[in-house]
Amino acid sequence: MSPPPAGFEVIRDPLWDNIRLDDVAIAVVDTAPVQRLRYIRQLGHAFLVYPGATHSRFEHALGTYHLAKRALSLLDERGEFGRVSEEERLAARLAALLHDVGHYPFSHALEEAGFAHHELLGVERLEQDDLAHVLAAHGGPELAAQIAALIRGTSSSPVAGLITGSLDLDKIEYLNRDAHMCGVPYGTIDVDRLLTSLALCEAGPQRWEVGVHEKGVSALESLLFAKYQMYRNVYWHHAVRAATCMFKRAVRTVVASGALAPDAIARATDGSLMERLLAADPSGLAEAVHGRRLFKRALDLPASEVPGDAQSWLSDDPDLTGQVEDVLAHMVGLAPGHLLLDFPARSTMLDVDLPLRTRSGTVERLTAAGRRGHLGLTRIAEPLYQSARRLRVFVAASPARPLPDLMDLVTVPAADVRQRLVDGEVLVPR
Repeated sequence: MSPPPAGFEVIRDPLWDNIRLDDVAIAVVDTAPVQRLRYIRQLGHAFLVYPGATHSRFEHALGTYHLAKRALSLLDERGEFGRVSEEERLAARLAALLHDVGHYPFSHALEEAGFAHHELLGVERLEQDDLAHVLAAHGGPELAAQIAALIRGTSSSPVAGLITGSLDLDKIEYLNRDAHMCGVPYGTIDVDRLLTSLALCEAGPQRWEVGVHEKGVSALESLLFAKYQMYRNVYWHHAVRAATCMFKRAVRTVVASGALAPDAIARATDGSLMERLLAADPSGLAEAVHGRRLFKRALDLPASEVPGDAQSWLSDDPDLTGQVEDVLAHMVGLAPGHLLLDFPARSTMLDVDLPLRTRSGTVERLTAAGRRGHLGLTRIAEPLYQSARRLRVFVAASPARPLPDLMDLVTVPAADVRQRLVDGEVLVPR
């Protein structure tokens, strides 16, 4: 057997078997920002529940790059690439490899805690240090900007949908890998069928997008249902969420004390950040998470039993939520930080918006409204989302007094809750 050509490497992967890297990808992988991803777990604290969930963002990045190469190759074989330049193909492959280069330690917990989105940090790193030099050397001065646009979802490239959108390869990769590493059957997706069903569709005058052929609709539904199942059973598992809430509170406490700067957190790894937290966290929450002494549930309600006009501050205003938590903790006889609220949100969980090429060759729009005879899953997307999402109250110990009814409080607008706190008014009746 002849050796592979120079500038060509093969990496063995437990999910996709052989992942082949060309010389540009090799150079990018060898940069410090990408190597850092080896030390950031893909699923944050999920390993406390699923011991196999110790896979890294690095593995996921390689897998997404692999799927990008497969998808681009399949589109090329079908003669779909007359409108896609080689520069755009290179940018798409590298965007797949680099889409998580700005990721924080411990999955998405720190974004929930109010820190900047990891995609913003990733775009900044494309133009810093050795990664910037490698990209410029292999793709010219415009390559970093092309990759950044793909990651942000602002690119006009016909293949932008492979990086961000209803069919992005990131989603296909992480669902498969997460399910495989957790040892659960929920992330099963017909990947081969889905990739072979990709098509470049004219979504408007001289505007081309990645879409799906009608024959791939069932595979698309398998992707959506896998996402629902993984959120319900893995990502939003009660113990995973308890650890995540405790971790968020510990980080915010340490940052507020001045012992840790947001910039340092953004460049940390799982291990280095936990070391800093263990040394500096006065609340003891970091040590409790590290030792898997997790808070227990005092309340656990499906979103379907929460008022429909529940306000978003529970999931997107960590400052206000923290203040409310401590007031409630005092009401039930617990110390500050020993009662935590959790109502995670991902309203776009089952969203779909992409072109559909029918068997007759026409192009239609496939959206959450579905299409007659196609994609029925989106029509029940809201009930599925409501069943996956839960309002929980986690406590460090059994409360000395009963937990008050929170259903009225969660419907109060953020500004009114904040005013009640300022005025010292009762948030909820005892």
